[in-house]
Amino acid sequence: MVAMAYPSLSTVAELLKPITWFPPMWAFACGVVASSQSLGPNAFLIFLGLVLTGPLVCASSQAVNDWFDRHVDAINEPMRPIPSGRMPGRWGLYIAVLWTVLSLVWAWNLGTWGFWACTLGLLLAWAYSAPPLRLKQNGWWGNTACALSYEGLAWITGGAVMLGGALPEARSLWLALLFSAGAHGIMTLNDFKSVQGDAQMGVRSLPVQLGVVNAAKTACAFMLLPQAAVVVLLLQWGLPWHAAAVLALGLAQLPLMQRFVRAPVEKALMVSAFGVPMYVSGMMVSAWALHFNPQLAA
Repeated sequence: MVAMAYPSLSTVAELLKPITWFPPMWAFACGVVASSQSLGPNAFLIFLGLVLTGPLVCASSQAVNDWFDRHVDAINEPMRPIPSGRMPGRWGLYIAVLWTVLSLVWAWNLGTWGFWACTLGLLLAWAYSAPPLRLKQNGWWGNTACALSYEGLAWITGGAVMLGGALPEARSLWLALLFSAGAHGIMTLNDFKSVQGDAQMGVRSLPVQLGVVNAAKTACAFMLLPQAAVVVLLLQWGLPWHAAAVLALGLAQLPLMQRFVRAPVEKALMVSAFGVPMYVSGMMVSAWALHFNPQLAA
């Protein structure tokens, strides 16, 4: 009788990709701050939400994506857990299903809004990677699904949870929408490392559809234009210092983007490593602007 092979805990952790948990956790935290509610008394609720958005929902999406991308990864990144054989058999799929169920169970602790937001996020995660929809087959649709889930949905959920299930105010919704639009460009940055495999496997990422230079320009435009709109809104809301901070962070990204456009495949990681932290810093600056000014009309 042949013993069943199990993946090691380190391989499971690699499949769930803890490094990717930061964006939705950060967006959830931005929504929490923008709600203008007291943070200390709600610390446990915030903790529950951060665990849900990162180690559970985002981790689920990573497992789902790696399972359904295993053939592409065999070309682009053969040392990943599934194509390398370190995640044996169908364990990648089993873990994706298990983490999805765990996410839904955990979401009950965050009330009706938290549960249904979690359900929507998981549906987008499966639709992004799994047939028949497999939204990632087209970079326009796939990146939109990821951006809305990772940034907008997480931000709005953070605010709604803090407000006892009520929809956040209009200013917070505008910020969530704009920073989600910008995140579409951030998602495109991840596609430059896999252009060869995507082209071979028929995945129509933006670098495949537009060419790497045009895709780089498109990604930069998606990141910069929403930040400019946020600056304008903050000025309209009477928050010039916060607007100046977001503007400074946006301008600081320009030199990185110029180098990126000249050498997209080689410099995409550089923009991810140094430009994206400035982008998400602008998110938190904007959230604190609302936190300290709850009395302003939208």
